[in-house]
Amino acid sequence: MGISLLYIEDDAEIGNFVRAYLQERGYEIKWLTSGERAVEEAAGCKLVILDVMLPGLDGFTVGQRLKKAEPSVPILMLSARTSIDDKLHGLQFADDYLTKPFHPEELAARVEVLLRRFGAVGAEPVAIKHLLVFEQENRIENRDTGEEITLTGKQFQIFSYLLRHLGQILTKEQIYESVWGEPYIEGDKTLMVHIRYLREKLERNPAAPEVIETVRGIGYRVRA
Repeated sequence: MGISLLYIEDDAEIGNFVRAYLQERGYEIKWLTSGERAVEEAAGCKLVILDVMLPGLDGFTVGQRLKKAEPSVPILMLSARTSIDDKLHGLQFADDYLTKPFHPEELAARVEVLLRRFGAVGAEPVAIKHLLVFEQENRIENRDTGEEITLTGKQFQIFSYLLRHLGQILTKEQIYESVWGEPYIEGDKTLMVHIRYLREKLERNPAAPEVIETVRGIGYRVRA
């Protein structure tokens, strides 16, 4: 049997498609169309995929109950809402947040990263360009040279946050507020300085970064 996931989604078309895709990837899917029995059904599941817009109890309420009952089970929120306020609300208890519409491959990648991070699967490294990232060990290796790359605590937090949102463009505000846990002040250069030092350690050529991309006017992104 594969790893068991709890999937909560009331849209039948999306639900059938996502369930079939994840089953093809070898997961056992327990699908609910509302959050009423979420806590009971989460028993034995290694991860929860949770839609925000549900009949009855909304996803935020369901997610908070699940996290209280099963703190070691990661929650991946799905939502058509794209506002920063909604994302920050969701990320108070959820471990990742994916906006609709999404590509199923990205959903699967997020699931795999969360399962690794929470120790539900073997600690296989995440491969990003020339890097091997051992998240559970806070360790990064350069595949070209075999050398270990040492990051400061803050640098690793920033890079881990970007990795958990692989392929997603993250604003400076999102990154700063998640890593530092305080409001971002427009014009603050702290994050930019950390990104510069990160690139000096991680990139083959810091002047032409391949790992941490700058998306002009928005923020940053890491792509596999």
